[in-house]
Amino acid sequence: MKAKNTAAILKALEQRIESHLQEAIAVYQNMQREDLLRPAANGGWSIAQCLEHLNSYGDFYLPEIEKGIGRYKGNRALAAFKSTWLGNYFTQMMEPKAGMKKIKAFKGHIPGDDLDAHKVVADFIRQQEKLLQYVRSSAGALNARIPVSISRWIKLRLGDVLQFLIAHDERHLVQAKRNVRG
Repeated sequence: MKAKNTAAILKALEQRIESHLQEAIAVYQNMQREDLLRPAANGGWSIAQCLEHLNSYGDFYLPEIEKGIGRYKGNRALAAFKSTWLGNYFTQMMEPKAGMKKIKAFKGHIPGDDLDAHKVVADFIRQQEKLLQYVRSSAGALNARIPVSISRWIKLRLGDVLQFLIAHDERHLVQAKRNVRG
């Protein structure tokens, strides 16, 4: 993979997270419980289920990201970040784009339908704020190795994990937005 400017990558990730936060606060935080829990017209997940799915990944990745930033012993200078082929593959697979292919959720990340909708939204907002904080403090640790949720034996660079996680968030926010009426 071609090396990219680390500052530019981090700025783009910050902007995406800030956009996710703005959407959650302006739209989902003010919705009625019934609207958050209404299943999609096509039988897919409700808004609350989309957000709970993202929260389940945040529950896994946020502590791992925090540990990775804290224990990274490599060069802390702001240097060019180079994505690995596997990290790039996972990120591109998650990027929302026209005609997105459905991907089956892994066991443990499939949300139930009996959710406290407003708590789910509040948790999502809290996690996005924490993720934004981690992105802002990760510049010198983007090469830290972070385990992935499908197997703790597979580890990606923090920069790849951040790109994947934020693309995954956006993918499901696009899905949730399709459920907003009006």
